[in-house]
Amino acid sequence: MEWKLFAHLRDAAGDETVSVDVEPGATVGEALAALVETEPALRAALFEDGDLADHIRLLVDGEDAFADAAGLETVVTEETELALFPPVSGG
Repeated sequence: MEWKLFAHLRDAAGDETVSVDVEPGATVGEALAALVETEPALRAALFEDGDLADHIRLLVDGEDAFADAAGLETVVTEETELALFPPVSGG
């Protein structure tokens, strides 16, 4: 399974994508845990007080995992597209 990372998350991981291994029937939460195990530098950028930071957008197949799915309990498959977006500003 592959995570797509954007902005400073990509910089922290050293690449725009990170592949992780999860068991069939895994959840987004399990895939996220595998991501930070593979790329420990992401932990500080993604979590606050042990929970995914409110300002991080987590997309599952292009949809907000919390607004349009079951959040971290959303079941994923090998084909599921996962992406993490930090807040972005600029002008």
